[in-house]
Amino acid sequence: MLAPLRDHLYPTDPISSPLLQTTKECYFTRLSVRVDPGTPAGSEEARWIISEDVNVEHLLDVFTLVDANSVGVWDACACFMNHIYWHKPRPVVLGPKIEGLPDDHPSKAQCLVRLSLLFDMAGNNMERKRLLIHCLKLRREEGNDTQVARTLRTLSGANRRLGHFKEGIEQAKEALEIYERLNDVSGQAFCLDRLARLLHDDKQLDAAEEAVSRAINLLPSKGKRHLASQCHRLLGDIYCSKGEPGKAIKYLEAALEIASPFNWHDELFCIYHSMAMLFFDENKFGDAQTCIGLAKLHAINNAYILGRAMELQAGFWYKQHRFDEAKSEVLRAVDVYGKIGSTECVEHCEKLLRDIEEQMENLIISS
Repeated sequence: MLAPLRDHLYPTDPISSPLLQTTKECYFTRLSVRVDPGTPAGSEEARWIISEDVNVEHLLDVFTLVDANSVGVWDACACFMNHIYWHKPRPVVLGPKIEGLPDDHPSKAQCLVRLSLLFDMAGNNMERKRLLIHCLKLRREEGNDTQVARTLRTLSGANRRLGHFKEGIEQAKEALEIYERLNDVSGQAFCLDRLARLLHDDKQLDAAEEAVSRAINLLPSKGKRHLASQCHRLLGDIYCSKGEPGKAIKYLEAALEIASPFNWHDELFCIYHSMAMLFFDENKFGDAQTCIGLAKLHAINNAYILGRAMELQAGFWYKQHRFDEAKSEVLRAVDVYGKIGSTECVEHCEKLLRDIEEQMENLIISS
């Protein structure tokens, strides 16, 4: 229905257009359906947003302009970005309008968080952090401790991606204290996972192991399976960093067992990515290459993950002195990252490209 809807997207008076009003009611109802990692990627809602995302975005673009005072319209924007984040990660055109909302608008903080997640998937964590700092200010002014803790937890993740580990650790600890005060067990588990990742990246391996083990102990035997998979994967990464490959593969396989029935592409990609790194360090190059291939299979409708898979492949070929293949693959990654505006990832790939070209020049000189 893309073509006929586009023909009616900008009538003189959109609010009086029967087609737009009917479509709005239909789309807003579908957007209100809760989306979470437990929803299989092949579900009806996932298929719908993948096929109708352009129509939905056009509709929201119209109504945020002509009906900007409606809380329902902005709530629908937040829901739309949540659907996009989980099922078809890409940039959206709604960002300037969201940032232009008055700070006291009841939907602004929620929309800023959702928008920040899309910057996360694009690998643009400077923008993500900027939005989250603004959101945290709004949440503190609201006095909603649960939302403050949630925003702190998310902001700590942005700082982790930026390499600001100390700052992220302090934010995760503050969020954990709030969840403990509120007796929010689920929030504590999510926060401990985030804290453990920061501690791992900061080389505090024992503290990281303790934090993620606490998170696992807080999880119910059933439910929160996506988080359970993430925690087991993290334990695998921690043991890999500790030089204990036997324990590492045990927890990575446990994560794989949890995630596989749900076909969570993002999580399965990360598991195979970790396995590939482990096997490469063990000089099991065939197993590592198999895992890279499996990781690529899960880069479905997600350009950022596809770029990461290409970057991983390029790095492995570089370490194996397969410089021509590495150069070709890293250039493909640069192209993918460039299309989604991921400047940080482009810069990282360009550094790898310079290293590859330097080695190629050294080979020419030595020959």
